[in-house]
Amino acid sequence: MADTNTLTADEQAAGWRLLFDGTSMDPWRGFQRDDVPEGWRVEEGTIHRGDGGGDILTRKPFGDFELSIEWKVAGPGNSGIMFRVSEDADATYMTGPEYQILNNAVHPDGRNPLTTAGSNYALHAPTKDMTKPVGEWNHTLIKVQGPHVEHWMNGERIVEYELWSDEWESRVADSKFAQWPGYGRNKVGYIVLQDHGDPVWYRNIKIRKLD
Repeated sequence: MADTNTLTADEQAAGWRLLFDGTSMDPWRGFQRDDVPEGWRVEEGTIHRGDGGGDILTRKPFGDFELSIEWKVAGPGNSGIMFRVSEDADATYMTGPEYQILNNAVHPDGRNPLTTAGSNYALHAPTKDMTKPVGEWNHTLIKVQGPHVEHWMNGERIVEYELWSDEWESRVADSKFAQWPGYGRNKVGYIVLQDHGDPVWYRNIKIRKLD
């Protein structure tokens, strides 16, 4: 078992690399800016969104990948992890599908399965609520390979879908995302941690490319 924000020898051999080492946010920057917004800071070995400032994204784009990340929330606890995001649009949610981060018990989005924690936000509901009590760490794994996407939480796959399939196209057409033609279309893009106005903490952020 690796220490927090480190890689085991096996993980290194398998191609994993860190997107956060516990002390530096160098792999990250703000959306459509080169620095990190002041509202995001390193706090006791975590990336903490405390006072706002906008979404942050990886400095490097990714196409096919596995992302492993731990998160916890406080209060309403609304955030999200988006992928294949473009900076050509005015906001991250206009291009990047979102793995929802939420306090299901408190936030109003917790009343609709399509917007609960672990969902493909507003499009695919998780098969079950796998969240731990608020204040405890949850583990998320997101697998993206070509059109195939999987959402995992705390060791269980809870969402699976195919981008650009007839089923996906139908869901998008019936959602708010229909107004943004570039939504979910990118094959390569940035990974985003969303500022949705609530406190959230991230750590153990690891990624490996899938060929």
